[in-house]
Amino acid sequence: MIFTRKSGSLLLSAALTRLGFVLLRASPPGGPARWERKNHAGRSVELYAAPASALGTAVAAGRVHPGAGLAVLAAGVCGAYDDVAGDHRRGLRAHLGALREGEVTSGAVKLFGVSAAGLVAGALLKERPLDKLLAGTVIAGTAHFVNLVDVRPGKALGAVLVLGTPGLLRKGPGGELAAVAVGGAAAVLREDLGERAMIGDTGAHALGAALGAAVVAGNRRAGLLAHAVAVVAAAGYGDRVTAWARSW
Repeated sequence: MIFTRKSGSLLLSAALTRLGFVLLRASPPGGPARWERKNHAGRSVELYAAPASALGTAVAAGRVHPGAGLAVLAAGVCGAYDDVAGDHRRGLRAHLGALREGEVTSGAVKLFGVSAAGLVAGALLKERPLDKLLAGTVIAGTAHFVNLVDVRPGKALGAVLVLGTPGLLRKGPGGELAAVAVGGAAAVLREDLGERAMIGDTGAHALGAALGAAVVAGNRRAGLLAHAVAVVAAAGYGDRVTAWARSW
């Protein structure tokens, strides 16, 4: 029964993501030009995978736990705002530095929005106050981490697959949510690697939140603390994490 639920979560996430991608590509709202972006090499790529992966994983995650679905959807919405606003500064320090100078960047809005969504989701997923706080940190921090490594084709999706696949061995909601993250990432990996599509901040944050929710659902306090320390450290050294992601 556990295997069946995990398989169902993986297939549902992959199918919904793929369906959304195909439908958006067939009839793009506002016309194809609105959905074109330039990637790191200056090539034109499509952004259809961004909302498709966010919505597909949000629905599949919500089937496992409403709090997880909320986190994924909210993270995707915040990422979409940054995609539309087009602020290309990366890393926590860059956006907080701009905020200290009185400039509210789209990245800062995204940062606080994803953090708030993570805390709400953590409160729904855990019972004790400290666990709620740690859970919110893990969800928001994992969403931020996946976005930090989204610097080349396949890097963010590859990170979700590598980090999410071991979670498939877990029982219960943790394993099911790991399956959601893996299914959503796998559904658009081919186009991302082929530089025909990109997931943008929308997809990176949504998939990262799904991965973070899987960690939260599958760990107790000690595990939550270890993951929270890891994602906070990654955020603090965001420039180094991004440089490392470019090198592999």
